[in-house]
Amino acid sequence: MGVQNQTTADQAKLWNTRSCAWVENQQLLDQLLQPFEDALMTAIPAGSDDRLLDIGCGTGGTTIAAARLLSKKAQCTGIDISEPMLAFARTRAERENVSAKFICADAQTYAFAPSSFDTIISRFGVMFFEDSIAAFANLRRAAITGARLCFIAWRGAADNPFMTTAERAAAPLLPNIPPRNPDAPGQFAFADRQRVERILQESGWSDVDLQPLNVVCSMPEPELINYFSKFGPLGLTLPEADEATRNQVISTVRKAFDPYVHGSEVRFNAGAWVVTARA
Repeated sequence: MGVQNQTTADQAKLWNTRSCAWVENQQLLDQLLQPFEDALMTAIPAGSDDRLLDIGCGTGGTTIAAARLLSKKAQCTGIDISEPMLAFARTRAERENVSAKFICADAQTYAFAPSSFDTIISRFGVMFFEDSIAAFANLRRAAITGARLCFIAWRGAADNPFMTTAERAAAPLLPNIPPRNPDAPGQFAFADRQRVERILQESGWSDVDLQPLNVVCSMPEPELINYFSKFGPLGLTLPEADEATRNQVISTVRKAFDPYVHGSEVRFNAGAWVVTARA
């Protein structure tokens, strides 16, 4: 669940050519990440007329959840670089009769109207910027003075061993799995507290606060192979392997997940930051 060592152009290409996995598995991923959505929603002033922006909104789950909390006069906007996921989000919002709009663009460079948002949120959508300081400065310009920023980002790999189980188990069989660079855009790019604080302060945000969030995530056991073979570094590499290697990798990796399997359910502890700031 994350891409690393990617430029902005690389990210755009990736999320528009391989994002069907996120669309096809939308229900699974929403279930898996539900505890983080619940935590994020506590930052939204329920019933207010806020103009809200959701960064890296993907298939729209958090944008729609926010829209339900706000008043009917509120304006909810989701932004993402993946048109396939946004197409799903638009259909989903219409189907669920929720008022939300979606922009296909890079939040780092998109020309938002100045001072046009009261609240900015994100669930795992801000770790992929090529230039995080430029991105958050752009978001600061889009926020009114006093606006709330709240996002959730993964802590480090040590806090999330489940997330790296597949690539560690598959490494002897797939030497071309892309390595993780903690200083590059990617899943764990915001693991370091001081780095996050510096990014936000240098981009014009104040009252920066990081609180650790530890939750238990779960998925049905029959979904496990589909999950680890579609997402993360293994999901990028596995399709390039021959059939015999793929079968061997899937068997090996599945055994590595045994400690997380409890009957018909997969459960694991996950560690993230809840990051808040003010404009």
